[in-house]
Amino acid sequence: MAPARRDVPVLAADALLGLLLPIWQLVIGILVLLALLASVRTLARRGPSRMSTALLVTAAAIIGLAVIGVLLQGE
Repeated sequence: MAPARRDVPVLAADALLGLLLPIWQLVIGILVLLALLASVRTLARRGPSRMSTALLVTAAAIIGLAVIGVLLQGE
């Protein structure tokens, strides 16, 4: 009979994922920034009234994402 196998955590996979996670966050952040810059440029060409509304919506979205990020980080 084979000896009982103990549950051994796989530390190498966790370490690799820990190294890759900040890179993916950086890539996603850069893509979001590029999309935001493109949309702001388009709105700026449309006029000041749409631009102020868009800035308020963007500010609310940034604050909401920051709050969600802080809440999820606490886990």
